[in-house]
Amino acid sequence: MPQSVYLVVLLLCLGIMCPLVTGIFMDKLASQKLCADDDCVHTISLARAEEDYNAPDCRFINIKKGQLIYVYSKLVKEKDSGEFWAGSVYGEQYEDHMGTVGYFPSSLVSEQHVYQEANKTVPTT
Repeated sequence: MPQSVYLVVLLLCLGIMCPLVTGIFMDKLASQKLCADDDCVHTISLARAEEDYNAPDCRFINIKKGQLIYVYSKLVKEKDSGEFWAGSVYGEQYEDHMGTVGYFPSSLVSEQHVYQEANKTVPTT
């Protein structure tokens, strides 16, 4: 075999044994969040979107004015950051099925109903 074939086989083997790390590393939005429980799975409140919001990346959710959002956690604001909440939205028709979960600016919504207090501080991952 020519040397170039050996080189290609060697590079392929190295690629399998030591895969390249791919992906985008994003800064944390906050170090801590407020939740109603240790796992942040219980609904804190119900909010209504006052404005449309287009998500800038996969951590966020799109919301439309008038849409209902179930809030699960509230990020603890840190310097130079906005205040974000995590929640899920329902479809255009507000059907009774779970929507996508993600962050959205708290300044764009109004809380309609508080189910339980967010009194547990949990570190973000």
